[in-house]
Amino acid sequence: MGSGGAVEILSSNNDHVHVVNAVPYPQCVIRNDINQNLISKMNNSNQEIILKNNNFNTKIEMNSNGDCDIDDADDKECSWYEEEIDDYLKWSFALNSTLHKGTSKYQDIALLDTKHFGKILVIDGKMQSAENDEFIYHECLIHPPLLHHPNPKTVFIMGGGEGSAAREILKHRSIDKVVMCDIDQEVVDFCRKHLTMNWDAFCNPKLHLVIDDAKAELERRQEKFDLIVGDLADPVEGGPCYQLYTKSFYEQILKPKLNPNGIFVTQAGPAGVLTHKEVFSSIYNTLRHVFKHVVAYTAHVPSFADTWGWVMASDEPFVLDAKQIDSRIEERINGELEYLNGASLISCTTMNKSVHLSLMNETHVYTEESARFIHGHGMGTFKA
Repeated sequence: MGSGGAVEILSSNNDHVHVVNAVPYPQCVIRNDINQNLISKMNNSNQEIILKNNNFNTKIEMNSNGDCDIDDADDKECSWYEEEIDDYLKWSFALNSTLHKGTSKYQDIALLDTKHFGKILVIDGKMQSAENDEFIYHECLIHPPLLHHPNPKTVFIMGGGEGSAAREILKHRSIDKVVMCDIDQEVVDFCRKHLTMNWDAFCNPKLHLVIDDAKAELERRQEKFDLIVGDLADPVEGGPCYQLYTKSFYEQILKPKLNPNGIFVTQAGPAGVLTHKEVFSSIYNTLRHVFKHVVAYTAHVPSFADTWGWVMASDEPFVLDAKQIDSRIEERINGELEYLNGASLISCTTMNKSVHLSLMNETHVYTEESARFIHGHGMGTFKA
């Protein structure tokens, strides 16, 4: 906006007034010959008005002192990432930059630097994690099963290419070996390059990185593990991961690779009141057909715009109370957890009435022939 000149003010109710010698930010001086009714309305309601001429598009908001705060709309233009969560429902992020965008042999991949959530990883049009709140997802995925295990030494991660699950596992002093098996070398490479918070995990000698299909790798290995983690992409139609949520996989391949007292945990998709029937309730019910003891738990993840779900399963019961969990955190873990403590972990296992009834009444078992999928494969778009 220039230092002076005549401009037109368009109010929200289409009033037109004339401003002479408008002064740029931080204040604008409005001549007394302007329509006083409009000024009064602005003073009473902090009304926003738009100044337009051929060269700019500026928003004015009059504050309680009668001064005008000017917001130049052209200065705020930026690129946006847009994800379709469901029909007629989208979730958008303003971007600083696109760090990586491409298609690997297996999936569409993007690593974006957003203005609100930091770096985000997007696979097949679905956001997998965000730098500013990924600790919620990964603490919930990793620490509940490890804390319930009497003495965990070995862990196998299915997926987990960004390195955050390995980072959380390696906080436990008892861990001797972590095998991280991700199918996509490209995902692992650019996460190792760009996600600085996981550099120490990738360099830890206890971490053994394998690029392979997790199903084939588990079948091939002779060793067994104290914990197997499903840090997989959401089951999307046409994606590489949905077969790793099936009853046959859990029963025939995964469970035989667990040691006595072994635990399996998996991310299980959206678990909100409106979304938990997509895959969460089905994964929970499927695991109940394979293991004697199954616990579902949830937490709100802001960048996911929803409550998220995890399920852990074992043939041994989960019996720790909040005090015992706090004691094990103190004894076993290096550093501080940002999200979980004993009380919050226990509270995560309490579902609201709607979700609880759905879990109890679910009859669907996840198979290759009757798979359920998360909405929106390949729906991620970039808009300027």
